[in-house]
Amino acid sequence: MAKADYPEPVVELIAELKRLPGIGPRSAERIAVWLLQHPKSNAIEVSEAVLMAKQKVSSCDVCGFFSSDDGCPVCSDDQRDVNELCVVEQATDVLPLERSGVFKGYYHCLGGKLSPLDNVSPENLRITPLIKRVEANPGVEVILALGSDVEGEATANYLAEALISRECQVTRIAQGLPAGGGLDHADDLTLMRALQGRRKMGE
Repeated sequence: MAKADYPEPVVELIAELKRLPGIGPRSAERIAVWLLQHPKSNAIEVSEAVLMAKQKVSSCDVCGFFSSDDGCPVCSDDQRDVNELCVVEQATDVLPLERSGVFKGYYHCLGGKLSPLDNVSPENLRITPLIKRVEANPGVEVILALGSDVEGEATANYLAEALISRECQVTRIAQGLPAGGGLDHADDLTLMRALQGRRKMGE
């Protein structure tokens, strides 16, 4: 006698949910069943929202932050300080800095950090566009707001070396961030102190 299982569409839904970060097999199964059976699940609205976001949201060609049909909210803001360029690992790292309210310049999202074990090399990151932005804006301060883990430090050192011959000042946020931690775990006050206590690279 064959064992009973979910219908194939449900199996496929569970398989897709398992691909999401932080979602294991049991969680994926519970989410799938909840979406299908709970009267307040709004499964259709969820699927439509995901589809719309996928269709209308992309990465800004200039800074790498989230962009929509209205353009990039950062790059299109002409009230920002053109003399400050904050480099972060991911687009999501922009949001805690923005919420802190202390940084008024522009951003550059690398799309990751150097990690030989994960086969992430300089060619896999948005380093060349960063250098071009710096060269187009002589005298800009490049603030490296990268995580303080091993990969973050390696990436910061690589960028400092790559920018040393350019007409810019390279600083690194130093105070407030815990060792091995990233921006996504820092509160507003910690980020404010980290930005205010940044230091010049190479000192």
